[in-house]
Amino acid sequence: MPTTPRPEPFHPARPHVLRPMRIDPDGRTGPPSSRAYGRAWRQTTRGYFLPADLPVTVEQRIAEAGMVLPAYGGVTGWAALRWMGAEYFGDTLDEAARPVVLAVLRKAVREQPGLQVTSERIAPETLEVVDGLAVTTAARSVCFEMRYAADVRAATVAFDMAAAADLVSRAEAQAYADTLNGWIGIPQCRAAIALGSENSWSPMEVEMRLVWEIDAGLPTPLMNTPVFDRAGRHIGTPDLLDVEAGVVGEYDGALHLQRRRRTADIDREHEFRRAGLEYFTMTAADRVDPLRTVVPRMLQTRARARFEPEATRGWTVDPPAWWTPTTTVEQRRRLGEQDRRRLLRGRAG
Repeated sequence: MPTTPRPEPFHPARPHVLRPMRIDPDGRTGPPSSRAYGRAWRQTTRGYFLPADLPVTVEQRIAEAGMVLPAYGGVTGWAALRWMGAEYFGDTLDEAARPVVLAVLRKAVREQPGLQVTSERIAPETLEVVDGLAVTTAARSVCFEMRYAADVRAATVAFDMAAAADLVSRAEAQAYADTLNGWIGIPQCRAAIALGSENSWSPMEVEMRLVWEIDAGLPTPLMNTPVFDRAGRHIGTPDLLDVEAGVVGEYDGALHLQRRRRTADIDREHEFRRAGLEYFTMTAADRVDPLRTVVPRMLQTRARARFEPEATRGWTVDPPAWWTPTTTVEQRRRLGEQDRRRLLRGRAG
């Protein structure tokens, strides 16, 4: 008889996520009661245990919460989106500390530390199993997240990051939101879908776009849309592009301060300007008071822009025939695995 039972992987596709165990008097399939509450084990949720030295990753915590799901229900919100592949969710300290939300029938599960329960109506078609864990579908999960977000900007970030992982398109989110008349937070959810983009690559890009649209009051820009010269040469793919005015906007995070990246950014700015595009940058410091810092910068940049007719521009967003477009969820879903690795590897804010 082993002195310490070995936890099984939660699912063959996730060998790094281990399935919590119940107490076993014989110590074969779980810790005996005499040891379960000692230093070698930790209690994950009521009645379930894992070795105390097991690292608690975001996915591990989601799996542990999912162990208390009843036969009908699923993990929802940010945790479901993370489990389905949207790595942004749970990627910061604040996100990682949020409770995992379980969507269940009324009173089916009691709330526990690190676990929140919602008893809103669950249609059978909004439940699925992903790698052994019951979750609500991406559309339901992201709409839940948007409905209960702190504000419409946070809700828009949630949509954009779910779309960036190709989990949900604008049409899919809108179609599901249309079934939620009268639900808590549905006006905010619908507003966020309207503000959302399927081609944001980072939360900071979303934040910059919302400053541009809401605070500066400027027209909706394109996000991460490739720009070409008239010979079909790819000039670059800016974070934000105002096609009408001819303005490029970039968010510079910590990654952009690295020597090689900074040099590449300067070279790319030069290429955009040479093609006739005006250029502004937003940094992390601008987030403190965007109305004072980056909004005037955006307005002044647009005032300097050329507003050239399409026929006379030195640049275009119409791709050459050899280019594979990846600006929508639908386009990216059609890619094979090899093309996904090749074409999407540079997606980073």
